[in-house]
Amino acid sequence: MKSTGAARLHRNAPFWLNLMYLPALLLFLLFIVYPFLKGVQISFTNWNGFSQTYKWIGLDNYKRMFSDPNIGIVIRNTLIYGVGSTLLQNIFGLLYALLLNKSIKIHGLARTIVYLPVIVSGLIMGYIFYFFFQFRGGAFNDVLKLFGMAPINMLGDPNLNVWIIMLVNSFQFMGTAMIIYLAGLQSISKDYFEAADIDGANAWVKFKNVTLPLLMPSITINVVLNLIGGLKLFDAIMALTGGGPGYASQSMSTMMYKTYFSSQDAGYASAIGILMFLMISFFSIFALQYLRRKEIN
Repeated sequence: MKSTGAARLHRNAPFWLNLMYLPALLLFLLFIVYPFLKGVQISFTNWNGFSQTYKWIGLDNYKRMFSDPNIGIVIRNTLIYGVGSTLLQNIFGLLYALLLNKSIKIHGLARTIVYLPVIVSGLIMGYIFYFFFQFRGGAFNDVLKLFGMAPINMLGDPNLNVWIIMLVNSFQFMGTAMIIYLAGLQSISKDYFEAADIDGANAWVKFKNVTLPLLMPSITINVVLNLIGGLKLFDAIMALTGGGPGYASQSMSTMMYKTYFSSQDAGYASAIGILMFLMISFFSIFALQYLRRKEIN
């Protein structure tokens, strides 16, 4: 009956009501679809980003990209930023949510403190941690000096700087994961936990068999959002290392930026951008489909 009523309402809706979709559709076409298609077109050219003329070169930019000795490092870094940040943000976001879901006196203040970094610009957050980790005068190395230890050039070490950037990004956005998990926890009926108590279940069994399965929609949202954000990470990298030394900490977004503006090679930068788009689409769609199958209907 409800579906029949909804169908009747849809048929009786005035034509002008459907026109309300047009502004949003036009904005989507103008600012999303058209730039993307234009980027695809430019990736097949030798445009430098400024000239009024350019030449069609086919797949040369893509051949150049896959033969670039630095592309493997950049893809590896991008995956570390994406997958690593996703894991840390969800683990610590869930732990914070479980803690703050309890009836503690300062839960409001604690939520604010954990969420506060989210509202700070990623570039500003990167600069804050730059002054913490920098080699000369950084707070971290000043602490090491107090204990008689030699300073460490953490941001200049290719074996460390990628992981530091990933940790900074995770710290900044774990508050978003916490808020989503809190909403999910508060939507779970207490009846499930009371039934588990009657069966004699301990805290771990209740978390594993009640909380976690019912939190799957929240986990799906968090994983997909965190994965997309990490794979396209840009501002924290530019603030902390600028992508250096060399290509040691560059992601695909910073490589695309530097290729366009520093090397004035818009065609090659567009090809890198298309590859980044395909990577983000693949991993986010795969995660979305996999996690949705785990949700309880």
